[in-house]
Amino acid sequence: MRMRELHRPTALIAAGAFVLLLLTACSGGSPDAAREHANAQAREEALARAGDATVRANAIPTALLGEAVAKQYGIVRGDNAVMLMVGVRLPAGAQETALPARVTATATDLLGKRQTIAMREVRSGEFVDYVGTATVIAPDTLRFDIAVDAGAGRRATLQFNRDFFPR
Repeated sequence: MRMRELHRPTALIAAGAFVLLLLTACSGGSPDAAREHANAQAREEALARAGDATVRANAIPTALLGEAVAKQYGIVRGDNAVMLMVGVRLPAGAQETALPARVTATATDLLGKRQTIAMREVRSGEFVDYVGTATVIAPDTLRFDIAVDAGAGRRATLQFNRDFFPR
C-alpha cells in the first residue's frame, strides 16, 4: 500500500501540532508549567538598537492585563487577543526619554497565517508607546515582525516569538 502525500495545509497543521507537542513536552507536560513558561516570556522584552535609541517590544495576552492598564491603552481584554507594545527610548543620563516613531508590525502563527497589527500611539505622561492587538487561538506561537523609524537615521527591525496557552 502506497502512502498518499499530504496536502500543504494538512502538512502545515501536522507541523504545527508537532511543534505544540514539543512545547508541551519541554514544559513538563503540565498546563501550569506551560502557563509559567508563557508568563516568563511575557516578562522578557525583545530589544533592538535604532541608532542611539533603544527599541523595546513585548506581547502579552490581553486577558492578563489589569482593568486600569487595559483602559489606559484602550485595549479590550479577551482570551483570543494579544497586546503588542513597542517603546522607543533615548538615554538621558540615568533616565530615558521617549522618542516618537513610526511603528509597523505583523504577527504570523505556526500555520503561516499573517496578520497586520494596527499600531497606535498611546501617551502616558512624558512617555509614548505604540500598541496594537493581534488575534491568537491558543495554544499557538506567534512570530512578531516589527519595523521602527524614529527619524534621524534611527531605524530598526526586530523579530521575536511568543508562545500562548489557553487560560
